[in-house]
Parts: sequence; C-alpha cells; structure tokens
Amino acid sequence: MNWQPTFKFDPGHTFPVFAEVDALVVGGGAAGVAAAETIGRSGHKVLLIERYGFCGGGAVAGLSGTICGLYMSTDAPGAKPEQTVFGFADRFRRRMIDMGGLTDPIQYGKTWTVTHDPLIWREAADGFLQEANVQILYHCQVVGVIMEDDQFRGVIVNSKSGLAAVHAKRIIDASGDADVIYRAGFKTSKGRDGVIQNPTMIFRIGGIDVNAFNEYWGKDSISPKKVIDQLIDADPSGKELPRKKIWIFNTSRPDELMVNATRILGRDGRDLDVTDPVDHSEGELTAREQVRAYHKFLREHIPGCENAFVVDTGVEIGIRQTRSIAGIKTLSNDDVTGRRKFSDGVVRSPWPIELHSGDKPYVEWLLDDFYEVPYGTLVPETGENLIVAGRCLSSEHEALASCRVTAQCFGYGHAAGLATVQSLNEQAAYRSLSGADLREQLNRDGAAL
Repeated sequence: MNWQPTFKFDPGHTFPVFAEVDALVVGGGAAGVAAAETIGRSGHKVLLIERYGFCGGGAVAGLSGTICGLYMSTDAPGAKPEQTVFGFADRFRRRMIDMGGLTDPIQYGKTWTVTHDPLIWREAADGFLQEANVQILYHCQVVGVIMEDDQFRGVIVNSKSGLAAVHAKRIIDASGDADVIYRAGFKTSKGRDGVIQNPTMIFRIGGIDVNAFNEYWGKDSISPKKVIDQLIDADPSGKELPRKKIWIFNTSRPDELMVNATRILGRDGRDLDVTDPVDHSEGELTAREQVRAYHKFLREHIPGCENAFVVDTGVEIGIRQTRSIAGIKTLSNDDVTGRRKFSDGVVRSPWPIELHSGDKPYVEWLLDDFYEVPYGTLVPETGENLIVAGRCLSSEHEALASCRVTAQCFGYGHAAGLATVQSLNEQAAYRSLSGADLREQLNRDGAAL
C-alpha cells in the first residue's frame, strides 16, 4: 500500500506542548547519545527522545555488539591494532572498559574491533546523558513535524499518553532513518535504485567452551574456509543457512559468543525494505527462524559449541541501511576508495566497504589509511534548523557500507552536537557554519583529526 509519509503542522497547532528546548535530539543510538551529551555539556537545554526504554540503537536493540571503525586496517605481518578514531567514541570506549563491558581488540579480517556488553552500553549511555543534564524521554516516537515555511520549529511525538508537541530551536535527526526529514516531505534516497543492504539478526550463545572454540576457529572472527565448507555441506541449497561466510566474536562475558551469521530476505527471496512495516515484520519472523538454524549448525559442527544455547537475539533485526538525506555535500564512493581528506572533514573512517548484498558480504579494505567525512554531508539541502547524525547522512550506496558503523556514528553525533552549540550561540544557520572551524572545535574536544 502507499503510506502517508508527511504529517506537518504550523506553529499555531493545538497540541499540548510537552517542552520547549534549545535542542531536540531524535534517537538515542550512538550518534544521538554523542550529540545530546555534547550539547548538554555546553549548558544548553536539550531533550533526547527514544522509541525504546533504553539508548543504544543498532548497537543494543539490533545487538550489533561491536564498536567497529576504531582501528586502521593493514596486512602488514605482525601488526598490532592502531586506533585512529577518538573524540566521543574514545570517551565512550574508555567508560565501557572502566565498567567491565568491553573486550580487548579482536581480529576481524585485516582490522580489529571490540565487543561490548549491551546492558553496560545502556548504562554507560544513561550515565553520560544524566551527567550532562540531558532530559530523556523514553518510549516516544516522532510522528509529525512543526514547520514554518522550510524551517523546523519542533515535532509531534506519540506516547502511551497520546500526542504532544516539542518546540525546539534546533533539531538533530539521529533516528538513523531520516525520520524527521521524511515526515517533512524533503528529499531522501534509499540504496542503489531503492535496493538497500540486507538486514541481519545477531544473537548470542552461552554454554560455550571458549578455549575449544578458539582453538578450532582461530584468531580471526571471520569464519575460516573449513567452516565455510561445512556450511555448504550442511545446506548446499542455502535455504536454511543462506550465508556461508559468518562472523563469531568472543564477548566480555564468560562462556559466551556473539554470532553475526544471518542473511535476511523475504520468504520469496526478495530484498527487504525495512522502512515498510510489512517487510520489516516478515524480516523479524524469518530472522528468528535463521537464528535457530545457525544455532543448530554450531551445536552439531563446531567444537566448543556442543552445549550452546541462545542467550538472546536483537530486540529487532539489525538494520544496516534505510534512507539517506540529500545533503549540501555527498560522500561519494570515490571519496572512500580514494581515501580522500577534506579541510572540513569532521569524522575519520578507516573501516572497509562492507556491503551486505547479493549472495555473500563484499569487503574492500582501506589498507593503512583512512578517509574523512565532510561536514556538509550532515546538513540537508532543504530545511533549516535541522542537522542529521548517523547512518542517514548524505552518502552514495557503497560509501555508506563503510561510513555507517558505530565509531563513526559517535563522531557524527559529536560533530552535530558542536555544530548545534555554535549555531545556537551565534544564531546562525547550520549551512552557514564553517566545516573547517568545526573541525578545529572537534580537535579541541579530543577528536584528534
């Protein structure tokens, strides 16, 4: 069916007003937490709204479980992890270590990542936000926008109590799906010709003999060839175990592994668009079936997993891609593969192009280098008083397969938060701010760009 995308009201609406704030952050994922904490630290009145009862977004609700994008990739013999992303991402990483919820770096192909405890991620986020005096409104979702011409003046939120308005001088769309831009009817795109990356359902298994598993699997979290061959032999048609190159990570908890193995398609084999609730619902159903199939395979074939049980799955399927805004700048595929640097680069990324589409994941490494994401990718070409943070930035399809991961989302939030503080202090439009100046502010705040 054709859904009604826009739900716009003028400032003379008749909804009850829940709050009037300097800044409203929509979404409590990595980008939203970083943005809200950064603004709150400056002393401005900021409200964060989140549809779940906790922060974390894809990292927690989607159980992605890793902070990807922190470390350089290399194929140099004997290389050690080299951290290249700092700022808020590093502050959050250090907090997680102090709380006992983060592993040491784990090899992932030619780079490294770290695995986190999803409960401690939530608690760390709560701590950062409350310390910065951020007002948090859980269990709320944006359903409409308040507009005056092309200027955002606030949003309409829905909760168990009904509908209410939030008036805000500035809005940070950290929904991951460009929800606020979409509700306003402004331009967005989805993937390559509307086809987006496959979602996944990540799950954790307990009861593991971790030593036996590690001895068999090896140091790399990506499946060795012998396991790929076992998956092919176990299900040559690919109906139950559609993905043969799978990733399994040790976690910060004893006797536990985190499994990234599923490839979620429609029952008829079509690519799913999770902005459509019909596709999203079908994806959830097929995902849980795949989890049980991979769990069975691991118990029967992989040493150390003989007594494995499923601890939990994501609250929802892990979403890699939905809508991207049309920004005043766009991160191109060539920017990523060419490792381009920008005078207004506000986020650094060494993460490979990791494209989940087709029969198997495609990975293109960015060896011994990184690229930068320019400020203008966060600023929509149409619409004032709003900036985005997170995977809905303006980016081409393959580029997004690199720049969407958690460490970089922390960085987008950090940049959007500082841009918001400057925009409020100077009463200036986001598009009029100097990205080069913002880069300097980020460095003064620890980003080390």
